[in-house]
Amino acid sequence: MKRVEEAPLLGITAPTRHFVSDKPHWKGHRDRLRTKLIERGAIALEDYELLETLLFAFIPRRDVKPISKALLARFGSLSAVLSARPADLIKVAGVGETVAAYLKATAEIGARATRETLASRTVISSWSALTDYVKRELQHEGREQFRVLFLDRKNQLIADEIMGHGTVDHAPVYPREIARRALELQASSLILVHNHPSGDPTPSRADIDMTRAIIDALDALEITVHDHLIAARGGVTSFKAQGLI
Repeated sequence: MKRVEEAPLLGITAPTRHFVSDKPHWKGHRDRLRTKLIERGAIALEDYELLETLLFAFIPRRDVKPISKALLARFGSLSAVLSARPADLIKVAGVGETVAAYLKATAEIGARATRETLASRTVISSWSALTDYVKRELQHEGREQFRVLFLDRKNQLIADEIMGHGTVDHAPVYPREIARRALELQASSLILVHNHPSGDPTPSRADIDMTRAIIDALDALEITVHDHLIAARGGVTSFKAQGLI
């Protein structure tokens, strides 16, 4: 029997073959995002995209966009993510101890870079750098913390030290301890800094009275208190700008 070759039916298109790429969809996204950052600068990236680029290095074989967006949804902002405690970070799906550690290291790199900038300048004339530093360090801190920026005769930063660490609404502060430390560091002036975990940077009556007690303790030593800054999620309040010093 003669074999008959079947001819294709006229007017019927042969089915199209679809080839599935072995390259994961997120790999191309990473490449595009890196190119965007390099060519247009980091400022061109949204907050979740910046967070993604950090997570690329920490989570090498997974789509990290959902993790990035989950972090921002959980904490509310990029600065809050970087300020969050490791114990809270690892509650987000996809974030383990390693990622939490790397995020905290990234935050500390930024803080130290700002601190270096302050140390090389006259602090009281670098207002934007100072407020950025204070906000970065304290606006998302869950407990009230009292810090002192000790300055030399040129108003450059000698040290930033925690002088009181307390509860959500109180940090014990001892003017004599601040005076003693200022003498040890040979500081000529200082700036007081603390946070309000409530989110409202408005000075309380206790804040005002405590500031006056510190000023009185330092007057006899001829050490000047330039300002007292209160940091909170609602911003930074300056006692000097408010006429309280």
